[in-house]
Amino acid sequence: MTVNSPPPPQVWPTLRARDARGLIRFLVDAFGFEEVMVSAEGDLVHHAQLRWPPGGGIMLGSARDDPTDPWALQPGSFGAYAVTDDVDAFYARAVAAGAEVVQDRRDTDYGGREVLVRDPEGNRWSFGSYRGEAAPS
Repeated sequence: MTVNSPPPPQVWPTLRARDARGLIRFLVDAFGFEEVMVSAEGDLVHHAQLRWPPGGGIMLGSARDDPTDPWALQPGSFGAYAVTDDVDAFYARAVAAGAEVVQDRRDTDYGGREVLVRDPEGNRWSFGSYRGEAAPS
């Protein structure tokens, strides 16, 4: 029997952080991301890759004060939605780890349950059970 696994992500949401190492630790501890790799020199994170266990991932690095930076994203300006099977368990973990709740858990009119939280850098994260609509065949 062949077990099909999802392909590696082909779209990588990316963000920058004032304290990239701190944000990585928070995303792992509070949200359940898995650290895959970090390329850094001291506190300067050049590139980090975090895996979202149900599928997908994000990349991040340290914000830089460099006018020639071709990827000058503002820390705290990121937002993403991630699917989780147990919104209530996710909520308990995130709150215990210090996530700021922006919108408490709620059931949506399109069949999901979700919560909106903010990480220490100010980024907004929505975690919910809604997996999206199937693509037309």
